[in-house]
Amino acid sequence: MNAQGFSAQLDAATGVATITMAMPGRANKVNADFGAGLQDALATALGFQGLKGIVIASAHADFCVGADLDFVYKQRDAKALEEMVGQMNLLYRKLETYGVPVVAALTGSALGGGYELALACHHRIALDEPRVQLGLPEVSLGVIPGAGGTQRLPRLIGIQASLELIAQGKILRAAQAKKAGLVDALAATPEALREAALAWIAANPKAKQPWDVGGFQWPGGVQPNTDMARQLFMAGAAMLAQKTAGAYKAPEVAVRAVHDGSLVDFETALKVESALFAERVVSDDAKDMIRTFWYHRTAVEKQKGLPQTDDAGIRKIGILGAGMMGAGIAFVSAQRGYEVVLKDVKQASLDAAAEHCKKQVAEKAKHLSPAEKEALLGRIRTTLDVQDLQGCDLVIEAVFENKELKHRVTRETEPLLAADGVWASNTSALPITDLAEASAHKENFIGLHFFSPVEAMPLVEVIVGRATSEKTLARALAYVRSIKKTAIVVNDGYGFYTTRLFSAYIMEAAQLVAQGHDPVLVEWAARKAGMVISPLKVFDEVTLSLAAHGFEMMEHYKGEKLDAPGVRLVRKMVEAGRTGKAAGAGFYDYQTKPRKLWTGLRELAEGTPAETGVAYIERRLMLAQALEAARCLDEGILREKRDAEIGAIMGVGFAPNTGGPLAWIDRRGAAQVVAWADAFATTEGARFAAPKLLRDMAARGETFFEQV
Repeated sequence: MNAQGFSAQLDAATGVATITMAMPGRANKVNADFGAGLQDALATALGFQGLKGIVIASAHADFCVGADLDFVYKQRDAKALEEMVGQMNLLYRKLETYGVPVVAALTGSALGGGYELALACHHRIALDEPRVQLGLPEVSLGVIPGAGGTQRLPRLIGIQASLELIAQGKILRAAQAKKAGLVDALAATPEALREAALAWIAANPKAKQPWDVGGFQWPGGVQPNTDMARQLFMAGAAMLAQKTAGAYKAPEVAVRAVHDGSLVDFETALKVESALFAERVVSDDAKDMIRTFWYHRTAVEKQKGLPQTDDAGIRKIGILGAGMMGAGIAFVSAQRGYEVVLKDVKQASLDAAAEHCKKQVAEKAKHLSPAEKEALLGRIRTTLDVQDLQGCDLVIEAVFENKELKHRVTRETEPLLAADGVWASNTSALPITDLAEASAHKENFIGLHFFSPVEAMPLVEVIVGRATSEKTLARALAYVRSIKKTAIVVNDGYGFYTTRLFSAYIMEAAQLVAQGHDPVLVEWAARKAGMVISPLKVFDEVTLSLAAHGFEMMEHYKGEKLDAPGVRLVRKMVEAGRTGKAAGAGFYDYQTKPRKLWTGLRELAEGTPAETGVAYIERRLMLAQALEAARCLDEGILREKRDAEIGAIMGVGFAPNTGGPLAWIDRRGAAQVVAWADAFATTEGARFAAPKLLRDMAARGETFFEQV
């Protein structure tokens, strides 16, 4: 074993050397030590007398998890990084051109740089287990593959197939990877995998990579620099532009790397990729995305700094309300082994919820046996009888957003809870402290704000009321962990964090439309900024009637009448029956194909704006959200800055390419953001007033996060 954790041993009986990766820590990561360790081990292996082949394996649970992001995050010298990657490429070329067959033994996941090492081997065999994942997900962090991924994968499975994987950063499980051509074979056990590797080496003593064989033809039917290839790249670029509106640079650069590399010899192609990789790594957006999606998300998922418990004491869960939200919570809970009682006052709602759960099992539990699927559904019991909730360790109330109704079901059901049971409200806005007024055990009362659809949305916003105990918080967090959701914890207040941020987004869009800005420009500006869903589209999906109800609640809690142009616009549309997608009419007309923005919006506008345009609209939409995030931090609603970023992106769809609303402020500078806010406050009103926290930061030249 060398200093970096690599070893090379020869099996004299077979003539096969095994290079084992066992870097310090829990995983093998690609960094300078990785390169040095692999180089030494390869030199040792190639020096063995009678060498007939090499197997590259891992002593860790995973094969290699990819780049060491601590190393990548700090890089700002593109030229030095390009040279470093060039050395890695020389090493991989030596591996695949020395003249002996090399097999990657994928007994665990191989992602990013780890899968690029596997690609440099002549044959890839993966353990046939769901935990084994393979792929090149780099674009999700704002970068691209940098050790041959954009060049070897297209030459292995074809240009079109590889573009779909690389540009979207797709990760495939072992069985899917075999079907897609990312691995050559599957094995049931590690022992069977090794036997298969030895057999392949014995049968292929003169193995070469396809691209190193004379007369190489690209698979998939599309050859580079042909009319078909040009059409493919043009169509791909157009689809990418339509999907991302140019806000995400990494997928574009990845496509460029595949294209440009396809036009030159393989050695030059690797240099093309290295230069583009280095360019992406040192970019600001990559730094922000890595910080949020690696550092912040890791801290949030580990629930760092939050109360923990090894056993939450939750076995039986009661859910009140069998709508889409309640049904979704029931399914994800039963999926993780909980006994669930789903209660409603209407049998039709229960029947619909039961059908929903059956559909989810069919779609999301395909890997289960018929008996396991039946057992999963068997853990969900639907009922009209409140007494069936007797003994629940956790009740999640998911009834309509009405304080009196929520109080009533609390008083009715809370006495049935097990001793020290937890009561959670799945409210999106009503203060937990107010809802807890109906509780006899306020210390056990907490908010669990799920997002729809529950099965797909990864976030749960956990709201701590004034009386909520640390023990209750710890138990709630343990439950959220157990159902594989990501939790952010916020303090109490109307709208909490995510609802306030979401409301700022969609209501600013409504305000813009009401002031006469072209709705098409409003939608495009949001997408150009990187927002996951454009505001008028998502407004229709959550329904305008829900927003109108929210106006009433906001007026109650703020003690002031809402009478802005955007509010008037929404109320007029609701009165006209244009309540959103479910009604077939909202900001969009859903009776037309393709769906189009309603032309009547222009007639509801209250004038013509003095200034407009994509840049102007984009600034207002993004600034409205960023100011709300800063406000929530200033008011103590947000307990951690990391939660502002994770909550915004994973819960609301804030532009992932920015790293989050606080990172968005950092890149523009607090002073510039305050200047914009002051200018808009003059023309648009108090919603653009900059909070004291931001003004103080501007005066001191501070940022929310340390910049690299």
